[in-house]
Amino acid sequence: MAAAAPLLDQGRFAYLKPSDVARLAEAYRFSEAAHAGQTRQSGDPYISHPLAVAEILAEWRLDGQTLMAALLHDVTEDTSVTKDEIVDTFGKPVAELVDGVSKLDRIEFQSAEEIQAENFRKMLLAMARDVRVILIKLADRLHNMRTLGAVPPAKRRRIARETMEIYAPIANRLGLNRLYHELQELAFSHLYPLRYRVLARATGAARGNRREMIGRTLEALKRRLAESGIAAQVHGREKHVYSTYRKMIEKHLSFSEVHDIFGCRVIVKDVPSCYLTLGTLHSLYKPIPGKFKDYIAIPKANGYQSLHTDLIGPYGVPLEVQIRTEQMHHVADSGVASHWMYKDEADKLSELQKQTHRWLQSLLEIQNQSGDPHEFLEHVKVDLFPDEVYVFTPKGRILSLPRGATAVDFAYAVHTDIGNRCVAAKVNGELVPLRTQLRNGDRIEIITASHAKPNPAWLQYVRTGKSRSNIRHFLKTMQYEESAALGERLLEQALKALKSSAAEVDRASWERLIRDGGARSRQEVLADIGLGKRLPAVVARRLLRRAEGARDESRAAGAVLIRGTEGMAVQLATCCRPIPGDAIVGSMKKGQGLVVHAAECRAIVRSRTNEPEQWLDVEWDPSTSKLFQAAIDVTVTNQRGVLAKVASEIAEAGSNIDSISMEEDRAIYTTMHFVLEIANRAHLARVMRAIRRLPDVKKLARVRE
Repeated sequence: MAAAAPLLDQGRFAYLKPSDVARLAEAYRFSEAAHAGQTRQSGDPYISHPLAVAEILAEWRLDGQTLMAALLHDVTEDTSVTKDEIVDTFGKPVAELVDGVSKLDRIEFQSAEEIQAENFRKMLLAMARDVRVILIKLADRLHNMRTLGAVPPAKRRRIARETMEIYAPIANRLGLNRLYHELQELAFSHLYPLRYRVLARATGAARGNRREMIGRTLEALKRRLAESGIAAQVHGREKHVYSTYRKMIEKHLSFSEVHDIFGCRVIVKDVPSCYLTLGTLHSLYKPIPGKFKDYIAIPKANGYQSLHTDLIGPYGVPLEVQIRTEQMHHVADSGVASHWMYKDEADKLSELQKQTHRWLQSLLEIQNQSGDPHEFLEHVKVDLFPDEVYVFTPKGRILSLPRGATAVDFAYAVHTDIGNRCVAAKVNGELVPLRTQLRNGDRIEIITASHAKPNPAWLQYVRTGKSRSNIRHFLKTMQYEESAALGERLLEQALKALKSSAAEVDRASWERLIRDGGARSRQEVLADIGLGKRLPAVVARRLLRRAEGARDESRAAGAVLIRGTEGMAVQLATCCRPIPGDAIVGSMKKGQGLVVHAAECRAIVRSRTNEPEQWLDVEWDPSTSKLFQAAIDVTVTNQRGVLAKVASEIAEAGSNIDSISMEEDRAIYTTMHFVLEIANRAHLARVMRAIRRLPDVKKLARVRE
């Protein structure tokens, strides 16, 4: 504990109770022993990392349990320590926090992306149960980003991109403003090191050139506020390098054209003083029209409150000013973490806590409807947009939605049932299409109907993860149920054709079919029939098949008729390209449906001999009117115009050319490979007779393999 004692004596953890400090020291000793002999890629002892994470959390003045979990957050992942040991030593709450932060156990996944998506899913769901999980994870990511220079370049870029796309937006969504900007800056510096260095140097040079002007502007602001009797702290604020870069990209500006690189922040004692300060500053410098935002009356979704105004400062240089109270300033920097900093003022922060709780609960709702980690992560990413619009319900309640959100997003934000049954919307009293994008201050009323249901086209324009998740879930459920009902009717029809019925099929036959067909349930088999993935005639015959005499009974039931129009349920093998008139056989393939081959196809000889029970008798339906593909090779004398003559004969015989390629056998002859659209075998014979009449044609054959 020698290394930990000086740290704890420095006062960094002085806000904790003495008993919590003692428990923290115990957690440090436990973690140090567990990580003994381990080093980071920088060469530092591994214990330096959990210690740094605990220090970051101490800056946010989080509770003792959170700091203990920070010290222990890697022991279950990187050492032999188990969750049960942490429960026994430090209690269940600390163990749950550690488990929420730890990466997934080593299980089989298809790809690195799937591991990462599942990891995020677990982290965000743990966060929904206890927001401290994500605070530890964000502090962990911040220290990793600060020490990323020791990591190999490829891994460094991957971690930086992940930070930019996921962790920084989550920090912003939770109101951790200072952390949000630091993560963005660090990620940008590792993703685009050259651009970062150039812009950082340019910003430093601009600061030097404008130092005198900035100083005089700040002094003028302080003087005017003092004259007006407003007690205030005035600080200069430099725009972050990444914010400057993003503005240059979005607005296609050069660095010299970005004028608001610097701004100032005014901190006053209470809300009335914020508005008095605003009026005072507007009397000193002219405001820029359309550049005023009141986040005090309508806070951001992450709880951020402030007045923003852009002024024309000295020498015509734009100046952005933020005006807020001391408490607003702490919430802006620490977001939900400020809950622990100001427990005695919990009532004032209750709305922030409610907003965060609502968002976290929406994650649980999305997860319940989307078992796929990739889909879950996609929905969450959609919800992490930094820009928002604020709209009103008919009763005057304010809702925050991502910029670009539509009336459908609003409907789902009010309630899932409202979204599922919405048919129209009124914005500010006027009927508008459901795809209408909402603007700040709009008042929206949703019109519903009991018979209405979500439209798949909505997925093309909704913006929130909740909307997208609910629509997909509803459509999947409805499609599955409707397909199963249709499949049941088709199967009953097929069984009647075989002089049987569903009531006569015993349970054992269903279980055998489900097992052999790779399905999970009877309902899934019926849904597959309704969706065209399985043929009802094939399923019916398999249900009626008995262990003895199976092949004889299947013949007695009659062959399955193939029309060629069954869609994805039937596939014609490309190895032999069967067409009506050819003798054919069929085989059920998992995930492919019924695959039809020509009876003499050489590719299936071994399978038909070794696995005869997998093959079904199939026949062409005499009434089929579909066109099929057939391949032919035509060898001709190599002279001008011969291709046009052959193509003309093919067209005259009533066939279309699907594709053509050529190769030269010798200088005298050329072989042309055609894929034609043919109605049946007799049609193909007519086409080949027409081609054979040409004197330049030396050889003609159908290609089977």
